[in-house]
Amino acid sequence: MKHDTGFAISRRTFAASGLVAGFALAGGPVRADAIVTDANGLDAGEISIPVSDGEIPGYRAKPKDAAKSPAILVVQEVFGVHEHIRDICRRFAKAGYYAVAPSLYARQGDPGKYDLSNVSQLFSDIVSKVGDAQVMSDLDQTAKFARSDGADLSRLGITGFCWGGRIVWLYCAHSSAVRAGVAWYGPLKGEKSELRPFHPIDIAAQLKAPVLGQYGGMDKGITSEDVEAMRSALKAAGKTDCRIDVFADAGHGFFADYRPSYNAKDAAIGWQHCLAWMREYGVG
Repeated sequence: MKHDTGFAISRRTFAASGLVAGFALAGGPVRADAIVTDANGLDAGEISIPVSDGEIPGYRAKPKDAAKSPAILVVQEVFGVHEHIRDICRRFAKAGYYAVAPSLYARQGDPGKYDLSNVSQLFSDIVSKVGDAQVMSDLDQTAKFARSDGADLSRLGITGFCWGGRIVWLYCAHSSAVRAGVAWYGPLKGEKSELRPFHPIDIAAQLKAPVLGQYGGMDKGITSEDVEAMRSALKAAGKTDCRIDVFADAGHGFFADYRPSYNAKDAAIGWQHCLAWMREYGVG
């Protein structure tokens, strides 16, 4: 169900007008025991979010009949806003939050069209063309939308996974409105470009909100050296309210219950840490 925003903005410049159907094809075979959270007691569904140059699709879940719930921006995996990301929004809503996941690739294309055979093409066709400035602006506009839709923006948090984990660090340096962030296995450093001029390790001193990083000790892409370098950067910047936890037996994507990478024990602990972090810093 689309949410009526009251805005009449053309979407003709956008490559994708909806969300990824089902689970991410490029994420691999879907586990039979993937978590599915029902929408009982929730107001949940697809929405349209006004942004600077049109509208982007998104998914929103909130407690039914609740007013002024604390807000969580949920930032997608590299595979887009698919069923797992939508389910996370419903999990937050069950915990009393207004949770919204904007489709941050809408201008560039539909990641749901890619499968395991062409993941590299997903990166070259779409992901490589999504600039950080565009993402920061879209998240700002998503927060404004949430406020217009009844959320309490004085209690704003952000969380994200993989590609979105990196974005959490950047957004907590960008926004003075966000009160807390939880970054799940987001890259901490890497090659820079015009579209991606900074990485989390470069902006540690600019963080305006406390960030909890949750990383896998067996992650082959984000090394222990990367994590230690980020911890050192946070310490040098005096960011004593930030913390990075490493789950020794977990790999990349350990929270993604639809994928083989899922680690049920560490995912459950990480979820509780996420909720506790939000509450500790006033998002709850």
